[in-house]
Amino acid sequence: METSRPLDALNASRNKRVLVELKNGKQIIGMLQAFDIHINVVLDDAEEREAGELKRKLGNVFLRGDTIILISPAQ
Repeated sequence: METSRPLDALNASRNKRVLVELKNGKQIIGMLQAFDIHINVVLDDAEEREAGELKRKLGNVFLRGDTIILISPAQ
């Protein structure tokens, strides 16, 4: 799949585990279910990590796009 636009790269990550880093320093890992043009995202089976350690399980979450610094494939 060609990823010539940013949303193409995000679409390629749909139904895969991603790491989302927020402006407040929190890291959320989960299965990318959906997103929109504002990069608001919905993750399933989400969990909050701190220094690589599980902090708490969140389940299904909606993250507002203007709070997101980066989205990366999860390890």
